[in-house]
Amino acid sequence: MLIGEFDGKLTDKNRLAIPKKVRSEMGEGLIVSRGYEGCLLLLDQKRWTKFEDLINKSTILNLSLRDTKRFILGGAFELELDGQGRFVVPNSLLSYANINNEVLFVAIEDWVEIWAKEAWLKKLDQIIKTAPDLAEELLKKNYE
Repeated sequence: MLIGEFDGKLTDKNRLAIPKKVRSEMGEGLIVSRGYEGCLLLLDQKRWTKFEDLINKSTILNLSLRDTKRFILGGAFELELDGQGRFVVPNSLLSYANINNEVLFVAIEDWVEIWAKEAWLKKLDQIIKTAPDLAEELLKKNYE
């Protein structure tokens, strides 16, 4: 199951090792792109195709669709892993996610987010403060 948090560290050559558990769950054909809220998005080919199918249900006349494609697809890179499961993080993605050293991989069932550690800790703090309200909101939506 693709869940959990995993530590990582960027090397001096901008390489990042994907945790073994994540690699074993995702397999081959990995893609990394800009994600929302300042993180990177990591998907395998199967999940990427499902994502593309979802966003392609709208017409190109839809501005939200065009901007989503520009943001996610335009910032995507197919990964080539070395023997240790590492890949070179493109400079544009390092800059976008403000990654310069420690990272956290946050596996969320259908995708993996890669966060600069400091940014993830700030985001997690926000989530912790609003978790009871989020749970209540989900409960209301499921029983309406």
